[in-house]
Amino acid sequence: MAIGFQDLGSVQRTPDKNFTKKVEPTVLKIQFGDGYEQRIAEGINSIKETYTVGFTNRPKAEIDDIVAFLDNKKGTTAFSYTIPDTNQGGGERTVKVVCEDYSQNYVYDDFYSCTATFRRVYEP
Repeated sequence: MAIGFQDLGSVQRTPDKNFTKKVEPTVLKIQFGDGYEQRIAEGINSIKETYTVGFTNRPKAEIDDIVAFLDNKKGTTAFSYTIPDTNQGGGERTVKVVCEDYSQNYVYDDFYSCTATFRRVYEP
């Protein structure tokens, strides 16, 4: 599988090479008055992951398809997103994500751009 996601027409959509992965562990922390603290991971899946992706200077039809796919998901339906991971066999890993935030930019003529933030969800 290639990096990116498949849209409604089963076309593989690959983001620009400069996409960002942000990782934020969720930790319960107690601080004591004498300077000591105690930490524990919150929940089973205690690592929040977000991916900021861009599709820059692409033909209008391609951006329209990507935006239509995201519109169809309505920020509630998860979809598979493949990322590079050298620790996995094949060098890639697929995670489930939702997209609650995206924008379409009108660059020039028939070339548009789209940026989106994908949030990893833990579901089958």
